[in-house]
Amino acid sequence: MIGMRITGGVLAAGIAATAIACSTAADRTPATAQAAPAAAVASPRPTETLTPILEQPLTNVNGKTFTSAIVDFPPGSHALPHRHGAAFVYAYVLEGTVRSRLAGQQAHEYHQGQYWVEPPGAHHVLTENTSATKPAKLLVIFISNTGDRLKTEDAPTQGTSSTTG
Repeated sequence: MIGMRITGGVLAAGIAATAIACSTAADRTPATAQAAPAAAVASPRPTETLTPILEQPLTNVNGKTFTSAIVDFPPGSHALPHRHGAAFVYAYVLEGTVRSRLAGQQAHEYHQGQYWVEPPGAHHVLTENTSATKPAKLLVIFISNTGDRLKTEDAPTQGTSSTTG
């Protein structure tokens, strides 16, 4: 029960902080933070764009950083299989519908206003916009070790699909 309250509180704080940051970030050119070089992406489908909005050390939790980001999924796009290291991840659907699956779990569709949580070390094997015509957008909150990468894509392997795991 306390864990759910903490999770809800962190998600609510993240949404509020990101809303404030977004209102002042409209002039910024979107970052392509930690995106793979175009030559390294061996997928015919478009991929997502992760744009950090706010990054701030948690002063009361030594060694941890709060980061909020917007993840844009063009129509028909997907994310390559990846991990978020030791980060706790909270993903909230701002727009559209996203299908997501962690290794060892069933795939789920999340619609605008719904969210999911990823524990540290989770292997995210499927993330895709379910629409071929409409974009999807996520607000993602990371509670990570200070200095850690937010996303590490799996090394490409021949003969495997980006949705296996």
